[in-house]
Amino acid sequence: MDPTDTIVIRPEHGLASLQLGELWRYRELLGFLAWRDIRVRYKQSVLGVLWVLITPVVTMAIFSVIFGRVARIPSDGAPYPIFCFVGLLPWLFFSQSLQRATASVVAEHNLLTKVYFPRLIVPVAATLAPLVELGIASSVLVAMMVWYGLVPSLHAFVLAPLCVAWAWLLAIGAGTLLSAANVHYRDVGQMIPFLVQVWMYASPVVYPVSMFPETWRFVLGLNPMVGVIEGLRFAVLGHGSLPVASLAVSAGVSLLLLVTGVLSFKRMERTFADVV
Repeated sequence: MDPTDTIVIRPEHGLASLQLGELWRYRELLGFLAWRDIRVRYKQSVLGVLWVLITPVVTMAIFSVIFGRVARIPSDGAPYPIFCFVGLLPWLFFSQSLQRATASVVAEHNLLTKVYFPRLIVPVAATLAPLVELGIASSVLVAMMVWYGLVPSLHAFVLAPLCVAWAWLLAIGAGTLLSAANVHYRDVGQMIPFLVQVWMYASPVVYPVSMFPETWRFVLGLNPMVGVIEGLRFAVLGHGSLPVASLAVSAGVSLLLLVTGVLSFKRMERTFADVV
């Protein structure tokens, strides 16, 4: 190199600052943090992993009595218990991922202040344990479909994994945004249980979107979980037609939230070690 040459180092901006290659290089740490979360959660539990099955089943039973029998909310021609359960699976995964991701950076403050690694790994790892739990809980859905004599169509094997991936990316987007905000403003952690409760009733977990007039479905689609739940119901139950318009709106909002959340996290992570 010519001694007169000048090397200028500038911080990266935009999508280049994500350095996704670093996430791949630290994939073992990502797997370790996810496995540790699973072990800690069930290590000293009497029922262990059975809680993954008990929670959605009991919730489905309660909702089926209250909303299916008492309130008589329609279920688009499907048995209400399985209609409700298909909505509960992605919702429970998303809500648990969101809560764990939001608290993850503060919970890992000792690690953040001692070792260098891509900080984005922390909230992403927090969403992997619920993803495993979702896979286990899905066995109940298979049993229910056998019980009710429902056979999924071939497109279910393509659309269902896409909806799960959609919910996972949405959880990463919202989780990274809230986890970064939680480092600076601990009120965010206090707000999450209330936010999750309100968000659930704003999502079609216990009711179908078809209850609303066509003109309102576009507005409902601004909630990204509407697209996830309705898409999964169409994939698994095959009732009605694919709500393309509302799914497109939900997908657009989800993508915006993912990009905004990750970029905001990368911008704010520089001060984590100082304020965590």
